[in-house]
Amino acid sequence: MAGEILGVIGTGRMGGPMAGRLMDAGYSLVVYDTQAEATQPLVTRGASLASSPADVASRSDIVLASLPTPDIVKAVALGQDGISSGNRARIVIDLSTSGPGAAKFVAEGLKAKGMTLVDAPVSGGIKGAVNGTLAVMVSCPQATYETVQPILKNFGKLFYTGDKPGVAQTAKLANNLMAAAALVITSEAVAMGVKGGVNAKVLIDIINASSGRNSASEDKFPRAVLPGTFDFGFATGLSYKDVRLCVDEAEAMGVPMVCGAVVRQMLAITNAKYGASSDFTSIAKVLEEWAGVEMRG
Repeated sequence: MAGEILGVIGTGRMGGPMAGRLMDAGYSLVVYDTQAEATQPLVTRGASLASSPADVASRSDIVLASLPTPDIVKAVALGQDGISSGNRARIVIDLSTSGPGAAKFVAEGLKAKGMTLVDAPVSGGIKGAVNGTLAVMVSCPQATYETVQPILKNFGKLFYTGDKPGVAQTAKLANNLMAAAALVITSEAVAMGVKGGVNAKVLIDIINASSGRNSASEDKFPRAVLPGTFDFGFATGLSYKDVRLCVDEAEAMGVPMVCGAVVRQMLAITNAKYGASSDFTSIAKVLEEWAGVEMRG
């Protein structure tokens, strides 16, 4: 119900639009971000500003977090002045991509404080966050899922993956590995095509009408590579983090990731060359340099 007070920690490129959607739905928000300017648009709309994650958890019924790395998720949830030090909220929804290991660790730490973790990573990028068309993978106890469903449905389509923490994270990592892999292989294929005399846009059109079509050819290339803008909206450092987490978790489970390891290497190269804050479509720039072509159209 919209009468609940929700806390939102991390109001950046993804968390900001998601928090805005909750305000659109009539929820009262208490917000916190280490970058004060990130909370400003929400505060202007009437959200209350908190002084720490613990303050958020002491002033809200349910806390949502959208954070960049597993270490930050752990610190915000369980560290000094963290969510677990709050005295009101009993449910914590983590929208971050932190990996199954971190999710299990955080779930145990919160449980000791009488709090329940809802593991709820999202996929669909900034555009999906703004439009409410994200895929939201959710793992938590069934009764908790019933409680948080009305909140999470404001973000997009829900996929309940069961009651064990970390399962939703596993699903998210699988998806993000495939998204990065599509970008790598499409960059290689189009670079070869251009070198062989095919117009880049014509080749993308052919791929999209044929069996090679994928998320990179249908979306990322037309939006960010063919125009030469490289501004899809997902940072290289975050994609590299996700793929590293995925390959490490898979290897720990005994699942070989031969192709995944190569995707990780390509992201490592892109990260080293263009920096963590570059757009992950910069993978195509690496191929352009190596092949001596420009993929434009």
